[in-house]
Amino acid sequence: MFKRIGLLLAVACLLLVGGELRAADTVKVGILHSLSGTMAISETTLKDVMLMLIEEQNKKGGLLGKKIEPVVVDPASDWPLFAEKARDLLTKQKVDVVFGCWTSVSRKSVLPVFEGENGLLFYPVQYEGEESSRNVIYTGAAPNQQAIPAVDYLLGLGIKRFVLAGTDYVFPRTANKIVEAYLLAKGVDKADIMINYTPFGHADWQSIIAEVKKFGTAGKKTAIISTINGDANVPFYKELANQGITASSIPVMAFSVGEEELSGIDTKPLVGHLAAWNYFMSLDNPANRAFIKQWHEFIKDPKRVTNDPMEAHYIGFNLWVKAVEKAGTTKVDKVLESIVGLSVPNLSGGTAKVLPNHHLTKPVLIGEIQADGQFQIVWETPKEVAGDAWSDYLPDSKDLEADWTAPINCGNYNVKTKKCGGSAAAKK
Repeated sequence: MFKRIGLLLAVACLLLVGGELRAADTVKVGILHSLSGTMAISETTLKDVMLMLIEEQNKKGGLLGKKIEPVVVDPASDWPLFAEKARDLLTKQKVDVVFGCWTSVSRKSVLPVFEGENGLLFYPVQYEGEESSRNVIYTGAAPNQQAIPAVDYLLGLGIKRFVLAGTDYVFPRTANKIVEAYLLAKGVDKADIMINYTPFGHADWQSIIAEVKKFGTAGKKTAIISTINGDANVPFYKELANQGITASSIPVMAFSVGEEELSGIDTKPLVGHLAAWNYFMSLDNPANRAFIKQWHEFIKDPKRVTNDPMEAHYIGFNLWVKAVEKAGTTKVDKVLESIVGLSVPNLSGGTAKVLPNHHLTKPVLIGEIQADGQFQIVWETPKEVAGDAWSDYLPDSKDLEADWTAPINCGNYNVKTKKCGGSAAAKK
């Protein structure tokens, strides 16, 4: 009897050890994107592209001789749930890295988790800046890589009045604060700036668009700068068309609308409206053509589009792989030591380099919506722009810089006082 119990215990121990060994034989990659709720329209495709990139890397032999195992969770467009799912990925699933989040409120939700558990997050979407964490690599655009060049482009078109329309959360409010300060510095009168915020998933745009239309008939050329996120964009653009607002009357410059969001809209009435990104599917070069071909073969749908945050994940994943191979380990501290200064090709024919502030070098592109839902590129920077974590146009930020290399090793270092802000300093 006792021998049998001992044998069963021995077998159980062997199974447990075997399971741990099998777990150790894989590199786990967390994928933290909303697959339901208001942001699913934007985030689901980012989950899909991560699965494609992992599959491709596994065909190459994996990483450090191990297979990469994706761990997909759905935070369901619920901001507190992002933090819960992030903690589960880091503490229970024991993932080596996480690729995820879209909205800044979701990123802000998970930030204390990644810093407290010393995890590593690759964040793929343009954002408002005013942040640099040791535990985040920001592969999307900072304001100086999207918002500021877009405003300059509109000013160059002779725009004199601006409607700042955004979803009511962190990114639009902070981005618009920067845009407003920049416009005022450029001589735009405060009375010529209209600001409006709506909740996530907002559907009734009739009265708001009517106000915008009235604002735009004051004898000055007017444009809308849109930081509207998620599925609210569908009724927003539909109502513009319903009220006869065209790109020639009041152009829209969008910061959060790309090919994926337009795939659910009749874009014929929207031709000529604008978007500022760092990548468009319409880029015609060998690297982008190969990426699109790979995407269509993986997703088994030739109609599926690519977009800017997908390229950001492409860049981020390749940078992480390169950093792990350089470090010889997936341990976060070693990966962070090796990743600054690394560069990989982007999909526009240039390179993306990781800067000491954990942002990247990126080109800035402005595109016009076409009838087929694609963008015709009408302007681009001559070279990549270095991402700036802290805005030069806000009084509390203009003296701050981020540098996660020695001796500064800080996310909000004041160049005048030579001191580091406490919450952004590296944990000793």
